[in-house]
Amino acid sequence: MTRRGGLLGVVLLLVLFGAGGRALWLWLDRPIERVSIAGEFTHVSADYLRDELAPLIRGRTWLSVNVAELRQEALAIDWLSEVRVTREWPNALTFELVEQIPVARWNDDYLLNPEGEPFAFGPVSPPGDLPDLAGPAGSGAEVLAYHERLATRFGAMGLELSQLRLEPRGAWRFQLDDGVWVMLGRNDREARLGRLSAAWQRQLGSLASHIRYIDLRYPNGVAVAWHGESDPAEDDESAEG
Repeated sequence: MTRRGGLLGVVLLLVLFGAGGRALWLWLDRPIERVSIAGEFTHVSADYLRDELAPLIRGRTWLSVNVAELRQEALAIDWLSEVRVTREWPNALTFELVEQIPVARWNDDYLLNPEGEPFAFGPVSPPGDLPDLAGPAGSGAEVLAYHERLATRFGAMGLELSQLRLEPRGAWRFQLDDGVWVMLGRNDREARLGRLSAAWQRQLGSLASHIRYIDLRYPNGVAVAWHGESDPAEDDESAEG
């Protein structure tokens, strides 16, 4: 009888602990009432981020919310490259946010970060001085790296590389100083760029305002299309090289 009574006492004690633990959980698992945002932001405002985060926490409670899942959802917000979420007693969450760094426009509707990864900029206006890049899906890093190489090369000549395009079949074209387009093509790019540099310094640079585009896709020389002309004409002086 004593043994049976002891077992009954243990069972009752476990029930009391279970009921107390559940009551404690329900008491602690209250609705999230405060959200704090930490981080340094240049392009987005804290108000924009709060508006974007609000739907993610609506209807969730402080203890039950899965912070790892919440982090992944927050990473889908435009302009965020990293997110950390922590609970703060008694009913708050803190979001530590790292803003994306835009280095180029990408395919009109996106921006690229320094790793060449595209991200949407949503309702936030991007900086107006970014180079304009384009290419097939997954080519952001390649196009960004080649832009840096070309920008350095033409920067030494006092020229700005304002646009760069990689076509689906692998051909490249770019624009100098928001004006002259250059058709570089797929093959022998270094040799073609060398011919362009020589022709630009000898003659074409002084005529840039009259040039519609330059075609480098020739074994020797370059072809120039002038404003007002429909067909490109090979530049005689460049063709000598």
